[in-house]
Amino acid sequence: MKIVGVIPARYQSSRFPGKPLADILGKPMIWWVYNQCKKVKYFDEVVVATDDSEILNKCKELDLNVMLTSKRHKTGTDRVAEIAQKIPADLIVNIQGDEPLLEPKTIEQAIIPFYNDSNLMITNLMTEIRDPVEAVNYTIPKVITNKENVGIYLTRSTAPYPKGSLNYCYYKQVCVYGFRPSALKFFYEYGLKYGKSKMENIEDIEILRFIENGFKVQYINVDTDSVAVDTSKDLEKVLKIMDKNYLRGKSNE
Repeated sequence: MKIVGVIPARYQSSRFPGKPLADILGKPMIWWVYNQCKKVKYFDEVVVATDDSEILNKCKELDLNVMLTSKRHKTGTDRVAEIAQKIPADLIVNIQGDEPLLEPKTIEQAIIPFYNDSNLMITNLMTEIRDPVEAVNYTIPKVITNKENVGIYLTRSTAPYPKGSLNYCYYKQVCVYGFRPSALKFFYEYGLKYGKSKMENIEDIEILRFIENGFKVQYINVDTDSVAVDTSKDLEKVLKIMDKNYLRGKSNE
């Protein structure tokens, strides 16, 4: 099975413009994500997908495999779908370019289920929310699944509401997705014909397009401390973690 990892990276983020190029210990954030992906044993190829010349040139300067995509794409998944049309593969894995702390073993958890289920079309990762602040943070999508961990809904709100019991663990989305090419083809063609789906447009969460249209999205619970960099405050948190880990590594040399 040929598996390609794709990292969508656009410059014009509404909450943090230029974040793929944000400096982390002397390297842009996209460099950290790319190099974590290169450690994933299942990947035959890793590519950055961008519509921005500055990101393109920086990736080339750092010897990262990069492809220029259309500026017309409304979502990162559309950008990944374009790459899927250009690089034939059995499985495409979308790794968001704003999670520099993602561990290779975590990324691999989105791939393994495809070896066990030939009918599986889509996977997505989730992890338990340990910081109560994250449960009410609208920038963090919360995942709601059934007992088989199949996605029912994702929301930026705090849901489900614990009316009957406080004995509930909230889960947040970890932005690593596994896609069969046919699933990406559906996503792209739906967007061309209809634009974003109803709930996808309201919540601004791309995976809802699949759930709204009856696709089974299999969620895999992972244990990770990854932080999605959606704002400059998120970047400060990542910098503290990575700086601490760097100093710890130096002390052990």
